[in-house]
Parts: sequence; structure tokens; C-alpha cells
Amino acid sequence: MRSFTLVTLSPDEFDAFSAAHPQGNFQQTSAMGRLRAGSGTEVEYVGVREANTLVAAALFETHRSRLSTFASIHDGPLVDFHDSELVTFFMTQLRAHAKAKGAAQLDITPECPYRLRDTNGQPLPDDQGGACDDQTIAALQNLGFIHAGFTIGYTAVSRWRYLKDITGITDERALLASYDKRTQWSVKRAASMGVRVRELADNELGVFATIEQQTAQRRNFEYRGEAYFRQFKAAFGDAAHFMVAEIHVDEYVASMQSKRDALQSKVEQLQAKYEARPTTKTERQLGEESRNLAAANKRLAEADALRAKGEVLSAAASLFVEHPREVVYLFSGSVEEYKPFYASALIQHWAMLHLCLERGVTRYNFYGISGVFDDPNDEGRGVLEFKQGFNGYVEELLGEFTLPVRPMLYQLKEFAHQLLKR
Repeated sequence: MRSFTLVTLSPDEFDAFSAAHPQGNFQQTSAMGRLRAGSGTEVEYVGVREANTLVAAALFETHRSRLSTFASIHDGPLVDFHDSELVTFFMTQLRAHAKAKGAAQLDITPECPYRLRDTNGQPLPDDQGGACDDQTIAALQNLGFIHAGFTIGYTAVSRWRYLKDITGITDERALLASYDKRTQWSVKRAASMGVRVRELADNELGVFATIEQQTAQRRNFEYRGEAYFRQFKAAFGDAAHFMVAEIHVDEYVASMQSKRDALQSKVEQLQAKYEARPTTKTERQLGEESRNLAAANKRLAEADALRAKGEVLSAAASLFVEHPREVVYLFSGSVEEYKPFYASALIQHWAMLHLCLERGVTRYNFYGISGVFDDPNDEGRGVLEFKQGFNGYVEELLGEFTLPVRPMLYQLKEFAHQLLKR
């Protein structure tokens, strides 16, 4: 018979386990523990040892308010959910620990795929991850957990995620070629229009916060606030990268000037050719290039007008979080006025190139999508199509599970929530 022991871990022990575990993620790190502790949540690092080997672990959170107390484990616990003996021991111990903390319930969101899907949401073949993991759901339900179901839409902890596997990609050219044609064009277009990506210094996080706030207001999602982003950076340190894509106006004007001059020269050559020997073909070419020149002159005038706004203009910003297993694209925003500069696409390319490819990380996590693939009017359609442009795949996770720890208190809490919803 196997022998397990529940233990308390140091932050360093926990991080080492998370870094090596196949389910390891940024939510299950001491950095996230520091962030949550800073907001008043009680955090602990617990694990299971078998014969002195650490075989499971979790960042255990206790949330208290005047109305209720509950425990939660975000994107965890880190455990082999197909090892029934280990899972039974760990969940039984976590239940007892939550009860000792006075919690009415324990909520978990395992970092486990229910099934893998292709970029369009269609299940992959069974031998490629497309088989449903009903075994884990049944095992948790047998231990008393209540499954929240196969939800669609955005949730606090994303159940649907979009990812890209960059295994086998060795350089920037191959990385760019792995995107679809439209996204390749967008990345190249941004670079040709004077857009450059750089990391914000700690004292520049207000730039990120401002863009994020504008985007939240425009798209109607919750804005975390500048204080939160500063706390995030303080907690995660070098693992958090706040990036900004900026338009260097002089570079942009010079690029537009060069394109305009090239068109001007082409039109003059066609004009001379037509005057020397008029043909229908030359006339057609002259008309087309003259229209292109007029458009180029208009774009050049618009580019020159940007100088009044400044020499360097912030167009988009994103937060990327590093974990040894993956890089996560967590937050982003863009300035609507500068949408034609395709800055958001260039930031993604930069992150995959410098944070993944150059560091040997093969898993790039675009994070949440709504899980709706067949409705062009879905609120998440634009986000989905943007991420699909990088040619990845979809992880449908198991979802949320709740274990009533104090059943009477839990039922009272649920009843109160139902009343408030009414």
C-alpha cells in the first residue's frame, strides 16, 4: 500500500515543482501567491510526498469576507488526475484543510485539457489529444465535487484557450511563415510603418495602464487599474513583461516618402512611355499607378500630420508572463486611432520570437477565448480571429469544480446568491 504525507512547502520548493510539472503555470507559483497575499488573501503552499518525493502540490487560497469564507486553487492543483489513489488522498486532505480554515467550499480549476481542438474548434483525432477526459470528471465527482459544466464564454479562469506550438521552428523567418498570410502581412506592414516594440520600465507602467483602460471602456470589459499592474510587476519581477508597440513618426514619414517617390517615378516613366507611343495597356497602367500615387500622397500627408502628436506614439500594449513551461499573453490594449498600424500583431510576433524561440520555450499561450466558433456576431469573434491568424490550436479545459466543505453553510450561501441574482 502506498504511503502519502501532506506537507507544507517553502515558496522555492513550490516553484521548483511547478516549473517541472506538466501542468505547471503562472497561477501556481509563489509570484502569484505574493500578488494574492497583497490583496488580503491567505495563501499557503501545500504538497504531497510519497517516499520523500514530492508528487503533488497546490497554491491554496483562503478568501474571507463578512458574509462567507471559501477556499480556492486556481489552475490547479498540480497532480496526476489519472492517479486515483494519489488524487483521493490529496483531495481528502485539501477538504480537511479547507474545513479547518472555516471555508464553506473548495473551488478548483484543474490545469487539464478536457480535449484538444484545431484552430476552428473541431476536435483533434483521439491520438492527438482529441479524446474526452471524462475519467477525471468522474473521479472528482465521486469525491464529492460538483462540476460547473462545459461552459461557453469568458470566465474568471479561462476554460477555453488558444495556443501555438512552436516546436521545430528555429528562426524568425520560419516563425513568420507559420502564420496565415494575412497575419504575415500585418506583422511586416507594422514593421515597415515605423512601429517598434520595447519593454516598459517600472516607472512607465502608466503608459500600459492608460491604453488598457481605453480598451476596457471601448470593449466593455473590467479594467484592473494601474495599482494592480504595479502590484503584478512587483510580485512577478522579471517574469512579467509589459510591452509597448510605438510608432516612430520620423521613420513612418520616411517610409511613406520613399513609397511615394517610387510611385512618382513610376508614373513619370509611364507618362513618358504613353506620350511616345500611346497604347490601351499603358493608359490603363498609368491610370492605376496615378491613383496609387494620389493615395500615397494622401497617406504621406496624414503621416506628416502625426508629427503634431509627438515623435513617438504608443499604439498598443501587452503583458506577457513567463513560466518555464510556457509564455502567457495575459492582458492587452490598443489605441483605436492607430489600428491601421497593426501594432498588436507585431507585439505578438515579438513575444514569440524573443520570449519563446530565443529561450527554448515551445508553448505560447494566447490565453482566453470564448469557445464560440460558429457565430460571427459573438462578442469574442474579433479576439478569436486575431489569435487564429497565428495558426495555433485550442485547449478546452475541464472547467470549475466545487467541493462543499460545510454543506449547510454552502447551501445557505448558494441560496443567498440566488436571491441576489433575482
